[in-house]
Amino acid sequence: MQVHAKCFLDLSGGKACDYKGSTPHELADGATARDLAVKVGLDPEKIKLIFVNYKEVPLGTVLKDGDQVAFSPY
Repeated sequence: MQVHAKCFLDLSGGKACDYKGSTPHELADGATARDLAVKVGLDPEKIKLIFVNYKEVPLGTVLKDGDQVAFSPY
């Protein structure tokens, strides 16, 4: 499945997770927001807020194809 990642503040950087647009990533079915965070090189302990399709969710949320995921340290 394909999801899009967006990172804010000091979590953003590089091509894996940008703050300007969302970056597409391929994940296995059943992958979670935590799996995506690790894939883009984020330390899950530094993530305080996660949004999937503009709704706040926990790190263990199972993602679906086409989801827009945003990570914030605050």
